[in-house]
Amino acid sequence: MKSAIGTLLLICLATRAVADTNHVGFQSSTLPDTQDHRPLELAVWYPTASTAAPELIADNPAFVGVLAVRNAPAAAGAHPLVVISHGYRGNWSNQAWLATALAHKGYIVAAVNHPGTTTHDRSPQAAAQLWQRPADLSRAIDAVLAQPQRFGEIATGRVAVVGHSLGGWTALEIGGARFDPERFDLDCKVHTTLASCSVYQQINPASTPDARTRLAADLRDKRVTSIVSLDLGQSRGMTDASLAALPVPTLVIAAGAPSADLPAELESANLARRLPPASSRYVEISDASHFSFLSLCKPGAVAMLEEDVPGDGIICQDGEGGRSRVAIQQQVIGLIDEFLAQPLITTQR
Repeated sequence: MKSAIGTLLLICLATRAVADTNHVGFQSSTLPDTQDHRPLELAVWYPTASTAAPELIADNPAFVGVLAVRNAPAAAGAHPLVVISHGYRGNWSNQAWLATALAHKGYIVAAVNHPGTTTHDRSPQAAAQLWQRPADLSRAIDAVLAQPQRFGEIATGRVAVVGHSLGGWTALEIGGARFDPERFDLDCKVHTTLASCSVYQQINPASTPDARTRLAADLRDKRVTSIVSLDLGQSRGMTDASLAALPVPTLVIAAGAPSADLPAELESANLARRLPPASSRYVEISDASHFSFLSLCKPGAVAMLEEDVPGDGIICQDGEGGRSRVAIQQQVIGLIDEFLAQPLITTQR
């Protein structure tokens, strides 16, 4: 009984701050791909005028879900689009809290599962094609733009990408940053304990000359007009020149809680120092951990995660002695909404 009450309380806390008279619609589907054999699971949240009762989406025994009206008709008018990229071993449900909150604020939000690096798809061959991650997001943009009758009309020139962890790297790449495998290889010989280095070595995306060329290529989608990075990894492999000339406004949010394998100083802060100061902003949240950007954990989730994969209980930990994950996420929602609402900085690059 206590567990059930606790779960209901978490759901109420997670939705109360964004729940208003506007409901959120939700649809999920699979984007086929006969050319590269890379079908994508796509989830879309969007404003709706529906008065139907919402249901829990992305709810499971370990993580708190979100409320939305499944297959609701889209609201009239044009809305900004936000595309979300999950981290390594993650999935589209990890940032459902953010997607729902932004949809309540008038955004259309799409998220995909990146093949090879998702919770339930660890194909080594797909994971190694790291350069496909930005292309996955471009396919999501294509799909939403092509179906205004399902999800709503996209406002002209308003396409943002938000990425967590490896998804932050993906957001930078689709925004115009360039990755140098040789630079990153050398850096990982110095910073041997960084989680980004161990993940990169496990994925092994630069094992052949062709793969290194693809990984270092320009992966930008010029439709993307702003990007948000949530405690990203692999930023030290980005070239100084591409970051200094990044053509889109960028918000970098870092987890400031002490971390030996993903310290803000060596990842997000290092990235921010190399971005154009006029079009970028850096925010370090002192009591956020790397996992504060994931869904809320239910009572008993730690034991469940540990039983499944020893060590995964850390997913439910935030900064020691800090605020609740609900409070941290409300700050993140506010920062992102404020950033995306700003007038766009135009560029000729």
